[in-house]
Amino acid sequence: MPGNSQRKGAIRKSSKRPTAGSGGRVRRGLEGRGPTPKAADRPNHKAHKLRAKSERDAARRPRKRPTDGDEWIAGRNSVVEALRAGVPVSGLYVAEGAERDARLREAFKIAADAGISLLEVTKGELDRRTDGAVHQGLAARVPAYEYAHPRDLLDAAAERHEAPLIVALDSVTDPRNLGAVVRSAAAFGAHGVVVPARRSAGVTAGAWKASAGALARLPVARATNLTRALQSYRDAGVFVAGLDGSGEAEIRDLDLATSPLVLVTGSEGRGLSRIVAQSCDVLVRIPIAGATESLNAGIATSIALYEVATIRSQIG
Repeated sequence: MPGNSQRKGAIRKSSKRPTAGSGGRVRRGLEGRGPTPKAADRPNHKAHKLRAKSERDAARRPRKRPTDGDEWIAGRNSVVEALRAGVPVSGLYVAEGAERDARLREAFKIAADAGISLLEVTKGELDRRTDGAVHQGLAARVPAYEYAHPRDLLDAAAERHEAPLIVALDSVTDPRNLGAVVRSAAAFGAHGVVVPARRSAGVTAGAWKASAGALARLPVARATNLTRALQSYRDAGVFVAGLDGSGEAEIRDLDLATSPLVLVTGSEGRGLSRIVAQSCDVLVRIPIAGATESLNAGIATSIALYEVATIRSQIG
C-alpha cells in the first residue's frame, strides 16, 4: 500500500545523511596523471612486446668471456707458427672430435715439450673463447704482455754499465713492424723499445711471431705521452735522434752515436709527427737511391741500429 516503506524495492531516505554531491569525485577524476608513458613502456603496446623479445634474444646469444687482456690465436696454421716462434702460449685448446692431422699433432708435441697445458673443450666453447673466429678446432691463449716503464730502460743500461741505446716508435701501427724492431734492437745491443699508449701497435701475437722470440729478452715500455717521455730522457742526459728523410745528416755520420741515445722512428707513410720531430735533438736520414722510395719502420730501424752499433764498436 502507499507509503509502506517495508515493501520490496522501496528506498528509505534519511534526513540525517543527505546524498553526497558528485563534484568531489568528478574533480578527482579530472586530475592529471602525469605524462603519457612511452609506447615501449606500455605492457600491452606492440613496441613493448618487441623490446621484450629483443632482450630475450640478446640473453640467449653467446657472451664473450672476460679474458683480462689475454689474446687468442685461432686456426691450425696460426697456432703452429706461434708455437714454433716461441710465443708465450699459456694454454692450448682443442675442440672435441677435431680431426687429427699433421698440424694438430705438431702443436700437441710442441705443447708437451714446452709444458703447455692442453684442454679439450666443446666447439661451442671454443667459438665463445675466440669470439667466433675460424679456429678449425684449435686455438691458443696468450697472456697479456707486461709493459715496462720508460725509466726502466735507463736502469737496464746502468746495470750493464753501458751508454743507453733505446728505440722509440712514433705512430707505428703494424704489430709485425714492432716485432721486427724488437728483434733488431736485441741483435744490435739496444736496451729496450718505447711505444705510445695510443695510436700505436702493441705487443700482440703478431708482434711475438715477428720478433722471433726477442720479446722474451728485450723489454718494451709503454709511454702515456711519447713527447713527454722523450723530454724525460733528454732531462736525464740522453740525446734524441729522429729518423727522417729530410734529416740534415746521414745516420752513418751521427756524432752522437756513442752518447746515451734514443733513436726515434716514425710510420712509413707519415714519418715523424711534427711535435715528435720538434722534440728531437737532431734529425738524421738513411741514404736511399730513389727519391720516391721509402723504407718501412722495421727495415729503417734495423739499418739505423746497425750504423750506431758499428760506430760504437769502432770507438769502443
